[in-house]
Amino acid sequence: MHRYERLADHLRERIEAGYYQPADRLPSVRSLAASHGVSLSTVQQAYHQLEDAQLIEARPKSGYFVSPQRERPMPPPAGRTAQRPVEVSQWEQVREGTCILPDTHVVHLGRGMPDIDASTLKPLLRSLARVSRRQDLVGLNYDTLHGRLELREQIARLAIGHGCRLHPEELVVTTGCHEAISIAMRAVCEPGGIIAVDSPSFYGALQAIRAYGMKAMEIPTDPEHGISLEALELALEQWPIRAIQITPTCNNPLGYTLSIERKRALYALAQRFDVAIIEDDVYGDLAYGFPRPPTIKSFDDDGRVLLCSSFSKTLAPGLRLGWMAPGRYLERALHMKYVGTGSTATQGQMAVAEFIREGHFEPHLRKMRAQYQRNRNAALDLIVDVFPASTRVSYPEGGFMLWIELDPGVDSVALNQRLMVEGIRIAPGVMFSATGKYRHCLRINYSLFDDATRQAIRGIGRILSDPESAGG
Repeated sequence: MHRYERLADHLRERIEAGYYQPADRLPSVRSLAASHGVSLSTVQQAYHQLEDAQLIEARPKSGYFVSPQRERPMPPPAGRTAQRPVEVSQWEQVREGTCILPDTHVVHLGRGMPDIDASTLKPLLRSLARVSRRQDLVGLNYDTLHGRLELREQIARLAIGHGCRLHPEELVVTTGCHEAISIAMRAVCEPGGIIAVDSPSFYGALQAIRAYGMKAMEIPTDPEHGISLEALELALEQWPIRAIQITPTCNNPLGYTLSIERKRALYALAQRFDVAIIEDDVYGDLAYGFPRPPTIKSFDDDGRVLLCSSFSKTLAPGLRLGWMAPGRYLERALHMKYVGTGSTATQGQMAVAEFIREGHFEPHLRKMRAQYQRNRNAALDLIVDVFPASTRVSYPEGGFMLWIELDPGVDSVALNQRLMVEGIRIAPGVMFSATGKYRHCLRINYSLFDDATRQAIRGIGRILSDPESAGG
């Protein structure tokens, strides 16, 4: 952590704790440098970072001030208590939303797509070009089931940042996080088995449950505090659940991050009932705060946590590079990978390993975290202005997804069809439930907040003002 990041984090904590109130003037660059024993440039970098996060603002010839407090929409309520395991449906909605190519004439607010046009990705493009020009053709050969050693070494090094001590031999490179989650499910659960999931939940994980003939036990989840541990405990007592699949850090789609205390309590439940935890950490590196939240895997002392992640959200989804640390299920996971895809494509692994090794990954993450946090704030401000006053919206602590709850009479499937006429696509809430709940909800992406995105959000707000057009 650089000095300016430590200073920025110190000031952020003071602002969030109320030591500095909205509109308060912050110490001058010179006085702050003197009191903390750092250079003027360090203070300026810290203030720039807080400006990027829209926590402070600079006023010409006056200095830096805490930004005015924004109006935040009410968050959605927690879901209903789980009743029983169910078979997963909604494949048609997922297929319709994902089996489409990018179109420059359509604003795709429904896809989990990061900003791939960032200048900090240029070194990655150079690495990919260098790998493709190698004369030894190693990039065109089969790889091992474990994946390239140089990439696994870099992943193990990065994992220290979220509290994990992983050996490269404990890691398996996969074709995206989606494959990692699918392997994990097959490694711990047989067809007909039950997997507990937070609700709403990532539709890719739900469809994997469907594909493998398993059942989902939806556990109500609060947009601020996360999965209900009380409801989960009750479900574990009543049903022979084999695994808990969850995204506890920068959750998709709700955006919450479980506190370390709740993560430990969840792990204790898994130990008590002897079930596995499939931890999806694909957005974890995009947490806005510092330090980066620890994973549940970081205190896994008996190997029951299968940690899954990828570079699809931090770098680019087209790389199709994920990884998993399956703990005690390593041999089973390797077998599932072999009968699924075999080895993962080699060239991307080599390029990403080089990108990380040469020090480009962390600066890229810092840039994207600041951009996504800034975009979140701008998106929330716009939604307050143009959506109905009854709208409820999540407050993500990382990543680039917003979960929006509309009036109960609104049909987000019909709304999506109406929006497609205007070149806008959203993700209807039914995709994030095993049984088609959340029909009055939707998810949108704010990784980019350009004019097209602003106009698309305004377009949604305009249509919502007409209940008939919105499907109400």
